[in-house]
Amino acid sequence: MSKRPNLKSPAILLATWFGSGLIKPAPGTWGSLAAIPPAIAIMHFAGFWPFVIALIILTPIAFWATASYEKASNSHDAKEIVIDEVIGQWIALLPVFYLSALNWPLIVLAFVLFRIFDILKPWPICHFDRNVKGANGVMLDDIVAGIFASIIVTGAFYAGIG
Repeated sequence: MSKRPNLKSPAILLATWFGSGLIKPAPGTWGSLAAIPPAIAIMHFAGFWPFVIALIILTPIAFWATASYEKASNSHDAKEIVIDEVIGQWIALLPVFYLSALNWPLIVLAFVLFRIFDILKPWPICHFDRNVKGANGVMLDDIVAGIFASIIVTGAFYAGIG
């Protein structure tokens, strides 16, 4: 039986992406949506490479926050953990920001594609979800879903979509 962890903990606050993972229904979708404004802010005010640096810094923190949440709640892949969606969503946004800065149709496409891959979990995404334990499994399926979305977003850009 899982218990609700203390939301005053920095790790728990990050794992739930400042409480967005507590919004029902569909906390993963809310977490993905909550990932977009800070990504856009970093891109707008600092640029692409600072966004990449923020993603690189946030990723190991996300693994730590996820592991901390799982330990505190005595659960695996609790729906409230959405920092994995944040990382996946930011990966999906990488080609948008690199190729076209703040292109709203491509931002929406990156969001929709990431959610589709995260929800449907085609192979190999499902492999990480089913076979990798702990925080690594929670994080890696979303990282791969983000990579899949970013590949399609790149193709859409070069196809003239957005």
